[in-house]
Amino acid sequence: MSKTPKSKPAKPLHGTRVLVGRARHQAGALSAELLRLGAAVIEIPFIEIRKPRSLRPLDSALKNLKTYDWLILTSANGVEARWQRMSHLRISERFAPHLRVAAIGPATKKAIEQHGARVDVVPKEYVAESVVRSLKKKVNGKRVLLVRARVARDVIPRELRRAGALVDVIEAYETVVPQSSRRRLQTLLKDAQRRPHVVTFTSSSTVRNFVALLGARATRTRLDGIRMASIGPVTSATLRELGLKVDIAAKEFTIPGLVDALVRNVADRR
Repeated sequence: MSKTPKSKPAKPLHGTRVLVGRARHQAGALSAELLRLGAAVIEIPFIEIRKPRSLRPLDSALKNLKTYDWLILTSANGVEARWQRMSHLRISERFAPHLRVAAIGPATKKAIEQHGARVDVVPKEYVAESVVRSLKKKVNGKRVLLVRARVARDVIPRELRRAGALVDVIEAYETVVPQSSRRRLQTLLKDAQRRPHVVTFTSSSTVRNFVALLGARATRTRLDGIRMASIGPVTSATLRELGLKVDIAAKEFTIPGLVDALVRNVADRR
């Protein structure tokens, strides 16, 4: 007599407290999926998105879109900043019909398409190195506009310049530490009944800001027994650089990939 295979639990994260540290306006999708799977979600933003100190460089680049061959967008935040300024400046997407667009991953691609624009390139892996591999044979002698955060890795501009591209890097937004989260986070970690079982990190900035909010000297002792969940290799490298473990790592570097990794980790521990 054959055994009936066990069905997957409808709420695989039931009883698991998960701390979500995405920026307040972006936490919804991750939190909603975790809640659907039964997790107890705690939202304390580790990151706050602000406009750059000056919008002049972005505005100037957008007014001169006709001179570029490629536009690279590396986050949904960059997408929103770009389209807000396009709207403010009353620049139509048809202003540069020849412009080709590269998105770092599916979330960025979706954000672009929601504005009615097409995406020509999405790399196989959703990290800067993969963007370079996807574009380096296409950009020799081309002008490239990279729209990104104020503080970001220089892999894309450096490597595309080596491939013969003329790259302009424009800051569309900046990320800062939300000081209002400091006391909430420290109080949460002291409460044995509410401490999270897992903390999720969706970028290197969320890792660095988490450590800044908690205090580097106190970080390790306050995190005993808490698992660190990373969305991808760059975020994982930052966790290790700052002396934190990577207990859970997404195989696909997306929010759904992070959730899947968390579900697998919880199932393995039961």
